[in-house]
Amino acid sequence: MAADNTEAQLQVRFVTKQEQYAVSDSPYAIQSNVQSSELNTLLNALLKETNSSIERAVDFDFLVCGELLCSTLAEHLREKEVSTEETIEVEYLERFPAPSPQDCLMHDDWVSAVQAHGNWILSGSYDNSIHIWSTKGQHKLAIPGHTSPVKAVSWVSFVNDQGIFVSGSHDQSAMLWVWNVSRNSVDCVVTCRSHEKGIECIAVSADGQKFATGGWDNNICLWSAGLSEDESAPAKKKSKPEHVKTRESLATLKGHREAVSGVKWMDFNTVLSSGWDHLLKLWDCELGGIKQEIAGNKAFFDVDWSPLNNNIITASADRHLRLYDPRSTESIVKATFTSHTGWVQSVRWSTTRDTLFLSAGYDGQVKLWETRSPRTPLYDLSGHEDKVLCCDWSNPSLLISGSCDNTLRIFKAKPAVGDA
Repeated sequence: MAADNTEAQLQVRFVTKQEQYAVSDSPYAIQSNVQSSELNTLLNALLKETNSSIERAVDFDFLVCGELLCSTLAEHLREKEVSTEETIEVEYLERFPAPSPQDCLMHDDWVSAVQAHGNWILSGSYDNSIHIWSTKGQHKLAIPGHTSPVKAVSWVSFVNDQGIFVSGSHDQSAMLWVWNVSRNSVDCVVTCRSHEKGIECIAVSADGQKFATGGWDNNICLWSAGLSEDESAPAKKKSKPEHVKTRESLATLKGHREAVSGVKWMDFNTVLSSGWDHLLKLWDCELGGIKQEIAGNKAFFDVDWSPLNNNIITASADRHLRLYDPRSTESIVKATFTSHTGWVQSVRWSTTRDTLFLSAGYDGQVKLWETRSPRTPLYDLSGHEDKVLCCDWSNPSLLISGSCDNTLRIFKAKPAVGDA
């Protein structure tokens, strides 16, 4: 292939899985130095000719050789070592719209944990407190109870007017809370104690019956999330320490050699964990043993698994994000995503789109990624002025992050043109 072919013409064929945007699959002759913006213009012109039902221009992304086009087509093909003599298949798909800043929620200290559920957001802070917010930015409650920084929070369930959630802290305890929404009152009903050092992460099972905690004692503890009738209907004095029941773990999973940084339920009997010992582990919760182990080359700071694609995404100390397929017998990295300039602290998959995920890092950046664009994130969600410690995408419409600048920032995800 010639080294300078930026002005050459080549033949492309446009294909898509989104039938509402289909155009003729006849080859088109285009300049090889075109970029996505020019392909967008061409494609929208073709759509205007063939589909009168599309009333406004659509923004598209373009997949060439399985990867999003982020440079000129000629440069992309050179990197992929693809001949320009043949007709190039260009797949196009509607671009995920840029999220827009919505709220900045102030805390009194670092924001280290966050999770949304429906119209509500939980946050945990280094001032030992938990907060409940509405997704419109209204502060509902500040909840004392822990005696050290809160490092993990997770909703367990919502039934009628009652929300149940769990928090984990460096005070070595996890606490189960019941929130009466209409009265806006909260009670700690169970304190869970089995860890010998601080708790770093929490995950609740999909059925809301169990949760797992990981800590600085290198252990993972499994707990019942179920509440008795007495516990789920708190009395007035139940929030006092002498009225709060203490619960021990159902099981303790031992195997990590350093701190457990992330936990995630993959199914009713399988928990995924990440550790500072450079290891990912898949645990059989019934037998208490390790089903699979994946070795990394740096300490893992966080991990998430998506039921939509059965892939694992990890955050590490070397600023890279890595994608693993747990079904692979070789346990090799499928893709590496590089854009952060510091340690990556938190990762979260989209719950509705199998190719999108969030990352948050010590460089103060939150990034929205597409798995088919490993070198360039779709968007940088700027705004934080210090290290970002946590992110969440549990609510498909809200991208949330917490930082050492004492703020929780919320970005609104806009629906795409083709969404119902």
